[in-house]
Amino acid sequence: MTSSVRTPWRMGAAGAAVLLLALGLVALMSVRPTSSSTPQEANRAAAPADTSVDVGFARDMSIHHQQAVEMSFIVRDRTADEDVRRLAYDIINTQANQRGMMLGWLDVWGRAKSSSRPPMEWMGHPVEPRGDGSLMPGMATDTELDALRTARGKDAEVMYLRLMTVHHRAGAEMAQAAAAGAGTDEIRNLAAGMVRGQQSEIALMADMLEERGATA
Repeated sequence: MTSSVRTPWRMGAAGAAVLLLALGLVALMSVRPTSSSTPQEANRAAAPADTSVDVGFARDMSIHHQQAVEMSFIVRDRTADEDVRRLAYDIINTQANQRGMMLGWLDVWGRAKSSSRPPMEWMGHPVEPRGDGSLMPGMATDTELDALRTARGKDAEVMYLRLMTVHHRAGAEMAQAAAAGAGTDEIRNLAAGMVRGQQSEIALMADMLEERGATA
């Protein structure tokens, strides 16, 4: 008698428990409809707009940096001067690394690495490339790069230091605008660091030019 009474009760309790568990799972799914989104999708949903300072700066400065790296590789093979070669090595490593970071953020944000918009539009004064290789202020022309490739020794050193001084001045101006106007900590912090680094190198290059009897 005792066992015949308890068995249906236990079966009923077990069934109720299963039902409650099922209802709980349904409720959990209903209040977390976005749980299937990936971290990449979440990053893109919160990404800065395509027309933002952050995206525009990352695109333009990546191009600007690419030419600085190119000029540094050129002069590295045109002089035996250790000071110039050391500066070129530092710029290659620093700006290649920063460029990689900016391109990486564009990828995380789901933004294209290039745009049909004019360069520096994000700064409020877009520029039209002149068609001579100088896509933005401070960038060397194709003719200037060709001259650097043919120069040797002191001539190559002076030409490089002058071109890179102009390049850095324009780059620092772009970075100051990004540090003040960007919406992400990533871009603000990186841009502020660029300003400090490039201003320091501008002062160093002025001293190096003076040592060679030249001016910027």
